[in-house]
Amino acid sequence: MNGKSRLPFGILLLACSAAAQTTLAERLAPWKPVDMPLTPALSAQEHQMVDKLVHACRLLDEIFWRQSDADGFSLYRSTGDAALKRLLAIMGSRWDLLDENRPFVGSDAMPPGHEIYPRGLTRDQIEQYVAQHPTDRAAIYNPYTVIKRQGDRLIAVAYHTEYKQLLEPMAKDLRDAASLSDDPAFANFLRLRASALLSDEYYGSDLAWLDLKDPKFDVIFAPYETYLDDLLAVKTSYGASLLIRDEAESRKLAVYQKYVSELQDALPVEASARPSKRGHLTPMEVMDAPYRAGDLLHGYQAVADNLPNDPLIHQKKGSKKIFFKNFMDARVNTIILPIAQKLMQPAQAAKATGEGYLAGTLMHEIAHELGPEFAHCDGKQMSINEAIGPAYSGLEEAKADVVGMFGLAWLVDHKVLPKDHLEEYYASYVADLFRSLRFGTGEAHGRAEMMEFNYLLEGRAVTHSSGRYIIDYARIPGVIAALAKELLTIEATGDRARAERLLAKYDQMPPELTAALAAAKDIPVDIEPVFSFSR
Repeated sequence: MNGKSRLPFGILLLACSAAAQTTLAERLAPWKPVDMPLTPALSAQEHQMVDKLVHACRLLDEIFWRQSDADGFSLYRSTGDAALKRLLAIMGSRWDLLDENRPFVGSDAMPPGHEIYPRGLTRDQIEQYVAQHPTDRAAIYNPYTVIKRQGDRLIAVAYHTEYKQLLEPMAKDLRDAASLSDDPAFANFLRLRASALLSDEYYGSDLAWLDLKDPKFDVIFAPYETYLDDLLAVKTSYGASLLIRDEAESRKLAVYQKYVSELQDALPVEASARPSKRGHLTPMEVMDAPYRAGDLLHGYQAVADNLPNDPLIHQKKGSKKIFFKNFMDARVNTIILPIAQKLMQPAQAAKATGEGYLAGTLMHEIAHELGPEFAHCDGKQMSINEAIGPAYSGLEEAKADVVGMFGLAWLVDHKVLPKDHLEEYYASYVADLFRSLRFGTGEAHGRAEMMEFNYLLEGRAVTHSSGRYIIDYARIPGVIAALAKELLTIEATGDRARAERLLAKYDQMPPELTAALAAAKDIPVDIEPVFSFSR
């Protein structure tokens, strides 16, 4: 245990005094509720299928809560305080990611392993344990196991065992949805994914997911991301999203798909760190997301995703890039354009656009797949997240940002994209940095982009004058390329100490930026999706 007592729920509720209610209201203010309706006309059978998928998502959301904050979930279900319930739902826990993950109810500090590891267990203790019990290493580092204490032993319990009570009805929902689908390939994927949930063997269903050809309906439905694991950065959390295709916007992505292998070959890092992408699938979909659950619902609202994360899948086939059009439009109009007008030099703020943001987001997701597939350190090959440890999430988000911007400049230089759009891309990128910086360094994206922003300042690619920020369009390409090389090299070598030094060097917010962001406090930090399906 961590030495801090865990408050009973009665005491937790008493912590929400009249004064605390004001604090809760203030904590809710940065989150803008935005309706996410189910907009396309669906047949009766399609509605039945969607209802089955939404029900499965709700079950998955309960598993996420059990991974994130079981006591918080009990409080969420029992409280009659509407403000507290809403804030718990936004965060998916009792810890406020806008306040460096400090508790907004009760006094428990956020455990770095959440509910996936025993309280009080440290990374050093795990590493010492597996050194003494090498036969247990594979199970402990398995992305689909919960770690528990049994006397002086650490026991790994498979997800499909730990969460069986919820996974079985969830798998049935997916099979029922498959029987209602008019798309044989999608139905086959749903059945394969149902089986995977009950075995933790996702490889085959992931391959089937990548093979889907322009599906009208799609889902993200698996434990993929490692944002909850600040101990080993290997344990995955469950996330889900219902997806409905935007055909017109999806067709526009073909130009990016064509150049993925060339972008890999052009990266500013040694050849051994950029294995060939030629012949790999790069399916891209622009979708509306009328319902989300798990790590795709709580906290930071993703506008895009690049999945699966398995490097073996990347080697064999590649990955799928999904762009959530309704979430992207809401973010641009509600946050990015207003904050650009507040913080950037006016002429440059005018260059930040929804189209520029879409291009940067698209390249960010492509860049997650670019660069090394494994780390090579001390003569051994291992997954990059295992090698880098807790710093991995921030490092990888920074790599995707920076390599994505490097890729946009490459596409402009090679006349794939118009040259007169490059300043629009840079202005939209910097505007989005301001948005993410307000998350603070307790969140992976916020920590990554704080480092990026300070690096740009140090290289004088961005400067500050009279409360406004100015981009040096002549300097920024070289600074971006230098940072891309550093990040790619760290991932290729699995140099944990170098990653931690880089992030630590640049993780302090400059006073003038603190003041500038305070002047923009009336602009929402992020959206709070409101779905048409009752919860």
